[in-house]
Amino acid sequence: MTSAVVVGSGPNGLAAAVVLARAGIDVTVLEAAQGIGGGTRSSELTIPGLLHDECSATHPTALASPFFQSLDLGRHGLEWLWPQIDAAHPLDGGRAGLLFTDLERTVEGLGIDGKAWRNLYEPLAANIDDLIGELFRPILHVPGHPFQLASFGMRALQPASWIARRWQTDEARGLFAGMASHAIHPLDRPTTGGLGLMFGAVGHAYGWPVARGGSIAIANALASVLAERGGRIETGHEVTELPQADIVMFDTSPGAVLRIAGHRLPGRVTRPLRRWRSGPGIVKVDFAIDGDIPWDNEGCRRAGTVHLGGTLEQIQVAEKEVHAGRMPERPFVLVCQQYLADPGRSVGTVNPIWSYAHVPNAYAGDATEAVIRQIERFAPGFRDRIVATSVRTPAELEAHNANYIGGDIAGGANDAWQIVMRPRFSPNPYSLGAKGLYLCSASTPPGGGVHGMGGANAAAAALRDLA
Repeated sequence: MTSAVVVGSGPNGLAAAVVLARAGIDVTVLEAAQGIGGGTRSSELTIPGLLHDECSATHPTALASPFFQSLDLGRHGLEWLWPQIDAAHPLDGGRAGLLFTDLERTVEGLGIDGKAWRNLYEPLAANIDDLIGELFRPILHVPGHPFQLASFGMRALQPASWIARRWQTDEARGLFAGMASHAIHPLDRPTTGGLGLMFGAVGHAYGWPVARGGSIAIANALASVLAERGGRIETGHEVTELPQADIVMFDTSPGAVLRIAGHRLPGRVTRPLRRWRSGPGIVKVDFAIDGDIPWDNEGCRRAGTVHLGGTLEQIQVAEKEVHAGRMPERPFVLVCQQYLADPGRSVGTVNPIWSYAHVPNAYAGDATEAVIRQIERFAPGFRDRIVATSVRTPAELEAHNANYIGGDIAGGANDAWQIVMRPRFSPNPYSLGAKGLYLCSASTPPGGGVHGMGGANAAAAALRDLA
């Protein structure tokens, strides 16, 4: 029987394992940590019983994932829950741009910019499944929907700041900038518009849900599918030497591949892997608070995700500072209030608040106060509601998950070059150029996010090579 070892049990590693196991291959997943999940772990970080997501929080791409759609994850315990409002972008003075799953409610709230918002997102949301089917594949492929892909691609290649020119109000421009800022890259650089387009389109098609019981429920559901197909997972097993198997899949950073298997790889593969660059990092700050965040804007009090940075121009300044290696006074901060959709995460009146700030890679300072100030800016009195705090610096994030190099949670810098060369320019970027060896992490197409497509695509490539 053909054997496979998957190194790492993040969503991509588990997805690769499931695809291989479904094909009749004997699969073992090796995970260095004591628990599975990678970026989809959840735990009690502040007070007993209060459940925090350790990295991923809301999942706008999960429901749109062709791989997840191919599995009956509900039968394996995964239940999606939606907040009343998917995302909010507050501004000084109590204003905010609000993203609803319902396109028309979003349009209505954006006033004079509503028509332009509809004109941009309505066709994208209507064709989201065809579009995702193209975007979640390697850059080099024969498209099944060439006109849709070309239309999206021409916009997605633009800087977010260019796309935002179609709107007049800070509410619409800020709402788009907040989504585009998930790239953790300056918004005046090419390709940053792509994430803003995709997150908005997926939001209007599927919403921005959370998993009941924490993001770990996603990993647990995938592990259940794997077990049903005879696959095994071994935790507490750090891989330092190349495993003996017909297929080895690496849900790791390119650097880890070089350390473990570099001696087996040809120069045409090792050269781009050595050139791979990490992007900026984050400082993760989890709060336990008594009651709710006292947002000035009522919509923010009902939003699962809140992007904090002010106007598009203010976000641009902060992201440029981070990209230059300097800590901004007012960093971009992402806040998630998962308990609004999933109240079982709370304990009495105490609620878990998830947040992170964009910081330079390997930033050694403490960004906690900067995060609190940004929240206080739009929610005066927040500080007084804090019961407990848990902070993870870039170094601590990397110690917790070796793929988060310098606090980079995106699997590598999201600049135009690395988006195309992820991790190298090839019709099969998952292959490591040696028989049976593959990379399947967020450093491969389609990049970061909880969708499993990097693993599913890599495993499919391995099966084609076996044929």
